Amino acid sequence: MADDDLKALAATVLQACRAKGLMAATAESCTGGLIAAMLTEVAGSSDVVERGFVTYSNEAKTEMLGVPADLIEAQGAVSEAVARAMAEGAIAHSRADIAVAVTGVAGPGGGSPEKPVGLVHLAASRRGGQTVHLERRYGDIGRAEVRAATVVDALLLIEKLAVGG
Repeated sequence: MADDDLKALAATVLQACRAKGLMAATAESCTGGLIAAMLTEVAGSSDVVERGFVTYSNEAKTEMLGVPADLIEAQGAVSEAVARAMAEGAIAHSRADIAVAVTGVAGPGGGSPEKPVGLVHLAASRRGGQTVHLERRYGDIGRAEVRAATVVDALLLIEKLAVGG
């Protein structure tokens, strides 16, 4: 997706949140803050973006978001359960109404047969409501490409939860 298209998508997501009076937070591992950066690239985003958590290490997931260490140990950091816990933790540790979380294997290394390069788990949570999960297998398309595709899917997930939740 071209930069102008990505910025337009971020603006659309912000407007969807704004229309519902929702503040948003991000909890990012494999994207390292790119989702929050894309949202804050749009002028006026401060009325929607509440905060962003970059929780690249397992310890950060536990300390900043309250993801149980035993959950990470049992399921692995790249899992549906951890993505859900990250999204719910971002809600619990912020003033946001909606949060998106991502954890994955961007590559080029770090993959395994069970969790290959390009596997990303995304989750979005709404305060007092549902948490939804999305699993993506982008494939070994390159680190930057996996991260960029994850940003797009995360923005779309925020918009979906804002509009429908």
